[in-house]
Amino acid sequence: MLAVLYDIHANLPALEAVLADTRAHGATAFFLGGDYVGFGPFPRETFARLRELEGPAVWIRGNGERWLREPPVDRVEIVERVKEQAQAFSEEEIEWLYRLPENAEVDRVVYVHGCYWSDTDSFAREPQEADELRVGPLHRRTLVFGHSHLQFRREGPNENELVNPGSVGMPLDGDTRAAWAGWDGSDFTFHRTEYDVERVVAATRSLGEWGEAMAHRYKNASD
Repeated sequence: MLAVLYDIHANLPALEAVLADTRAHGATAFFLGGDYVGFGPFPRETFARLRELEGPAVWIRGNGERWLREPPVDRVEIVERVKEQAQAFSEEEIEWLYRLPENAEVDRVVYVHGCYWSDTDSFAREPQEADELRVGPLHRRTLVFGHSHLQFRREGPNENELVNPGSVGMPLDGDTRAAWAGWDGSDFTFHRTEYDVERVVAATRSLGEWGEAMAHRYKNASD
């Protein structure tokens, strides 16, 4: 089984629990869909754990990795936080994360972070007019994406199937359990994994006002 993990966001307790769960489900390889180390309390530990995964892994870049080099100047409320996060890593590590591919294909399944053209735009649970653009040139394909932290699947434009595995480290669908998906070569299965939410909440409180906002997300799985 291929374990598909998106939007970990430096939540080491969630990642550790999910990795144990993937092993219990027989995972032998991993697909990592971006946003690994940003906006959580364990950036270095999370990155180190991902680099030592027990099995082959395909990585793609999320907006969080891109922001380490290109802070979102149009979002002044988070620019300083992004710059602080970058200080946790060496220039070589930042370059490695920044140079990850924006998309990948495994078993004819196409993987992106947000949508085909953007790492900061994504699909909603309900169809939207912009979905026609978001799927890009794909036709009759399965498109896996994240960014919204919402676990769901549905039909998309041009006979494409849309699959969001949800967020390992910061679910926003009202369910505090870590979310991920498994691919058996023919179909996806959704999984939810209990983890020590209080451990990450306690660690996040040291981040000041920003940490309080993140703690609310962990405890409520919503903004």
